[in-house]
Amino acid sequence: MNAKERIMAAINHQALDRVPTDFWATTEVQESLLNYFSIREGEGAGEESPWIGLNGGTLSRGVKGILKLFDRMGIDGMLNVMPPYIGPEKREAHGLVFNEWGFGYREKKHASGTYLEQEHYPLADAETVEDLARYPWPDPDWYDYNALPGLIDQCGGRAVTVGYAALFTYHNYLRGLETSLMDPLLDPEFTGELLRRLGNFFMEYHTRCFEAAAPYIDTTQVTDDWGSQNGLMTGPDIFHQYYQPFMQQAITLAKRYDIAVIHHDDGDCRRLIPDFVSMGIDVLNPIQYRCGNWDLARLKADYGKDICFHSGIDNQAVLPMGTPEDVKQEVTKLIRNLASDGTGFIVGPCHNLQPNTSLENILALYEAAAAY
Repeated sequence: MNAKERIMAAINHQALDRVPTDFWATTEVQESLLNYFSIREGEGAGEESPWIGLNGGTLSRGVKGILKLFDRMGIDGMLNVMPPYIGPEKREAHGLVFNEWGFGYREKKHASGTYLEQEHYPLADAETVEDLARYPWPDPDWYDYNALPGLIDQCGGRAVTVGYAALFTYHNYLRGLETSLMDPLLDPEFTGELLRRLGNFFMEYHTRCFEAAAPYIDTTQVTDDWGSQNGLMTGPDIFHQYYQPFMQQAITLAKRYDIAVIHHDDGDCRRLIPDFVSMGIDVLNPIQYRCGNWDLARLKADYGKDICFHSGIDNQAVLPMGTPEDVKQEVTKLIRNLASDGTGFIVGPCHNLQPNTSLENILALYEAAAAY
């Protein structure tokens, strides 16, 4: 099997030659690994594009660099491709960088790395449906969908993800987390209109992506973060009433084009997994099993025939603070439980590998997956 065949066989619960692997990491970690393997700056240059990245973030040196890194580390890997933005020029003000949605970000340096953190939420002060009507919503015309096949062609035959439909997440980005959690309780009409406008944009955007490149797209994300360290961030009734109907539309759209659906959901989202199964989610990422103390064997027994589990190697404790042997034992434990039938699991960290994780532990992760 090649890398893409291995990833897609796991998603489709087919027999595997070995358990496939994926890679999410901050740019600092990518740089450390590229330097460790002496992958030079020029090897990641050339026909590069900012519209190709990891499913968990941006690439340090472009797609050529990450493909060489995948080859050196024996990683199957998945790449994320976006239609290039061709809309109005984005602005900067007061030290903030604004995207086409009006989200304002500032670069902040921490001991664990440098991150763009959102500080401006453009609809934080909106109060009425009329305020929503006056907001300059992005236009689906602002993207070059016809560029997608050419961008995918640069991905070295790896599995490719196109699309990110995340209604709850974008509600957070527009209003701020605390306000967005209160909206459905305090103003159902306002919330319904905001989500309707978001949903309409996502449906049009993704329809155009799929029309332009469906034969070359393997997966898409219909995603959101509902889980916290223990339990859900909001009641399941809020999910069912306000967000699930749109998610179902987005999943149905992807299935119409024969594209597998990934649902990314950090934290303890166990109460919603039966809904994810009934809605047709194909891949659940990550299995952050230490959030709420999941029973991995029971998870596989209950849902393993319906959902492929993606990532789960703990990066709250094991990866940053354990030894290489601890990491190998962690990898073995997850494979034994989540791939107990020989398929249906893709090995990877449960979130981006952070700079506080040693290279020895990162290498141990992928060595253990290959050796199992």
